Amino acid sequence: MVGIVRELISYPVKGCAGVSVADAMLTPAGLEHDRAFMVTGTDGSFRSQRRDPRLALIRPAVAGGRLVLRAPGMAELGVGIDLAARRREVTLFGDRYQGIDLGKDAAGWLSSFLGEPSRLVRVPPEHARVVDGWRAGTSGYADSSPVHALSLATLRDLNRRLETPLPMDRFRPNIVIDGWDEPYREDRVRTVSIGGAELAFAKLAIRCAVTMVDQDSGAKAGPEPLRTLAAYRRVQGGVAFGAKFSVVRPGKLSTGDELTVTTWHDPPTT
Repeated sequence: MVGIVRELISYPVKGCAGVSVADAMLTPAGLEHDRAFMVTGTDGSFRSQRRDPRLALIRPAVAGGRLVLRAPGMAELGVGIDLAARRREVTLFGDRYQGIDLGKDAAGWLSSFLGEPSRLVRVPPEHARVVDGWRAGTSGYADSSPVHALSLATLRDLNRRLETPLPMDRFRPNIVIDGWDEPYREDRVRTVSIGGAELAFAKLAIRCAVTMVDQDSGAKAGPEPLRTLAAYRRVQGGVAFGAKFSVVRPGKLSTGDELTVTTWHDPPTT
């Protein structure tokens, strides 16, 4: 069973819609631009779909050194990126970091759409966040490890247990894997080469309430899939679905690339 990259998805603004690409550079912090930007409250605390599901309706794009934001009912906004602009303190799961504040126009646009006072920040060049796992790594503003991989076989196994099947976008992966018949095979990968890059397993992806947000409507639609996953995928005090990876060797990834798994491990005990 040869694994193949079926889709590559970057999420430039944490919590907002993803951008599917045919080719992408994999940096030490994940796919280029992935979670390089973040929406915060005025106190610097990060916003996510856990509390602000309407983030899913914001469609960002990075082009020509600018971030472009689009959302229903809003005029398109282009935001310049000045790496020398002032920093502000931001918090991510209780940890403090710095962010480059992208100004009042972005703040006003986001505040209007979300209905809450908000700011927009970018990861500064000096950002040096270390994330833990079987293989430690670094990431921008991702929840934890820089790369999230999920196979179509794993999603099919979940969907056969659900009354209403769910799309892949509920789980917001960076790499969608095709070609594997066995579900949860990504759990057993320890090191893997893809294209010109190499990844190492960090941890299982422990799922949260974001999986209950309909990415097309920007509204919560629970209790699935967490209710069903809790019946058979309980690990580490939560429910697991997909796997997180650290970047061992950066390089270019493309859809259609084969996965060459160089080290396997038995599935973790539950």
